[in-house]
Amino acid sequence: MSQTAISVLTVDDSASMRALLRSALTSRGFAVAQAEDGQEALEWLAANEVDVIITDINMPRLDGFGLIEKLRTSALHSDRPILVLTTESSDDKKQRARNAGATGWIVKPFDAEKLTTALRRVVHC
Repeated sequence: MSQTAISVLTVDDSASMRALLRSALTSRGFAVAQAEDGQEALEWLAANEVDVIITDINMPRLDGFGLIEKLRTSALHSDRPILVLTTESSDDKKQRARNAGATGWIVKPFDAEKLTTALRRVVHC
């Protein structure tokens, strides 16, 4: 395992979900930054680097689909792993996320061990 913690940006408008993610990930050695919606995530990413992004779909200002689409048009983020973490499970939403450029899809409520495994896999650690 590398010396540097994998850095994760979680994007979710639910304060309780952000708290759950921060707790689950920091206790497993990840460095966690957080944003309340896609717009805040874009503003944060303009000045910061991250290894992987976890985003919800349904959020105010800029939803997860919009966030993924905007990130994929940026050379800096075109290959960055983006996992969708949402209560949505319909095939059309999953397809829309894949088409936008999502790396993977995880349905809430999440299993912390499975999430950790998925993060390590997409970051290739």
